[in-house]
Amino acid sequence: MTLIHRSLLLLLFAGGVVAACFSERGTGTSINGAVECQVPVSTIDSTHFLVAIQNFAFHHDSIKVPVGATVTWVNCEPAGTEPHTTTSDSAVWNSPDLSPGARFSHTFATAGAFPYHCTPHPFMLGKIIVQ
Repeated sequence: MTLIHRSLLLLLFAGGVVAACFSERGTGTSINGAVECQVPVSTIDSTHFLVAIQNFAFHHDSIKVPVGATVTWVNCEPAGTEPHTTTSDSAVWNSPDLSPGARFSHTFATAGAFPYHCTPHPFMLGKIIVQ
């Protein structure tokens, strides 16, 4: 990927123009007319990863990232669905309530395994493995 392509991707993401979740197959659900969500392409670049929250689950529920990577969780539930959180089991991070279309990011500065859950829906579990 060229520097121009990488810069364009980062600019689009930062500006909120990049759809929070990218569909690799089939059709997605429109959130506020702007976001198409399904199972996301999990890697934007070598230091930024996406996790979709959809159907009351984290997709992908376990990902491996390098030290220094940023993970962004995006609520891809349909409008009207109750909010979710991404909450570290060891108090490393705790997102606010994420309504459909909202997102939260955390940068992982150290190696380790970081299990997490959704506070309102404790059956929703995930893990970030930082190598």
